[in-house]
Amino acid sequence: MRTGQRLPVEHSDPEPIVGAGHRPELRRTLGLRDLVFYGLVFMVPIAPMGIFGSVYNGSGGMVALAYLIGMVAMVFTAASYAQMVKAFPLAGSVYNYAGRGIGAPVGFLAGWAILLDYLLVPSLLYLIAAVAMHATVPAVPVWAWLLGFVGFNTAVNLLGIRMTALITRIMLIGELIVLAVFLAIGVNALLEGRGRGFSWDPLFSSSTFTWPLVFGAVSIAVLSFLGFDGISMLAEENKGGPSQIGRAMAAALALAGVLFIVQTWVAALLVPDPAGLLDNGDPDGVAFYDAARQAGGAWLATLCAVATAIAWGVANSLVAQVATSRLLFAMARDRQLPAFLRKISVRHGVPANAITLTGVLSVAIGLYMAWRADGIALLSSLINFGALSAFLVLHVAVVWHYLIRKRSRNLWSHLFVPAAGFVILGYVVINADVAAQRLGFVWIGVGAVVLIGLYAAGRRPTLSGLNGDGRP
Repeated sequence: MRTGQRLPVEHSDPEPIVGAGHRPELRRTLGLRDLVFYGLVFMVPIAPMGIFGSVYNGSGGMVALAYLIGMVAMVFTAASYAQMVKAFPLAGSVYNYAGRGIGAPVGFLAGWAILLDYLLVPSLLYLIAAVAMHATVPAVPVWAWLLGFVGFNTAVNLLGIRMTALITRIMLIGELIVLAVFLAIGVNALLEGRGRGFSWDPLFSSSTFTWPLVFGAVSIAVLSFLGFDGISMLAEENKGGPSQIGRAMAAALALAGVLFIVQTWVAALLVPDPAGLLDNGDPDGVAFYDAARQAGGAWLATLCAVATAIAWGVANSLVAQVATSRLLFAMARDRQLPAFLRKISVRHGVPANAITLTGVLSVAIGLYMAWRADGIALLSSLINFGALSAFLVLHVAVVWHYLIRKRSRNLWSHLFVPAAGFVILGYVVINADVAAQRLGFVWIGVGAVVLIGLYAAGRRPTLSGLNGDGRP
């Protein structure tokens, strides 16, 4: 899943990026392997463990199919990212590509949509980590674990400490080891007759299959893939040319997709009470750990729960809070959010107010969602709504920039692929959780009001290097 972005390292580069009105400040040192590794770290190889029950319940047990469709949808989105990176090889996001590819106001709305993703991601990470630790140590309530994670990470970020490459690699290696242990023991348990034995039901079940059902679950499953787009943040540090960004995204998605499908398939066959999970859902977020207990006993359930907690609640949420605070800071610096969010700590050189606000919001949202029976599922759907809405704009930006503005004749890359991605993601959004749809559209509506307010106040959105008409 997407949990953060890399902080800039100040270096000079004498060559400006033609047509973008921007001079790169980052040293180009990253190869293909580095980019793929970065994408895997922030998608989290064991990400499905925390939301497995919600996806299983939403898909009628066809959890592997939900992840397969999610991977396909993200591959189309990665292709559109690759095209926009070629046009604007800058460290940025949909906010940047839509703004430069279509126009600054559209970029603002895309940025506003994905801001929903950024604001809620830390809350979800903390909540899932707290639920996992509560499952391990029931005496400590979920809210206490949540406050502990938020307090620790906020303190670290306010001190200006960030994750190093070494710690990140250790975290990734640890996650892969835990996943390998689960798969080995899980497959062995199935071979010994525990669970339901081998079955194609996690991929397709004729008794429960409907397209709306599966795509509703995809709207939750794609949460695990969010983070591949973080590779585009490294465009100015990539030494292999813009096309390498696209290859890295595709490779990271393929590797993560295989891991997601395999682990959820095995877990689906080990669920101790499939009918109960379908009827009652997974309000406590422990369905994967129950499957692990079925396979290897309490120690394996504990191992998976603790690994999830550490991966989501410490490493990834730490970076997620950094990313969220930087997005708030950047939009405030562009006068598109309140000015107090651009305040920099003189002592530590970090956006202290933005970091603090992110922590406060994480506590408030996390505690509220912990109180709701459908908290994890609803929060996941809301995050995905924001991200998927922004991705829809990204696909439009490809068509607008290349086909309409540049008169491209490459219909495959600049029309058919983004159109296919738009249709798939559009269907996912349509079949998303109804509550998430309502709240998501309310958020977009608020963004439209803010945009109108900016124009009325004479502070219309602008991007560096763009003329008054919003074009480079």
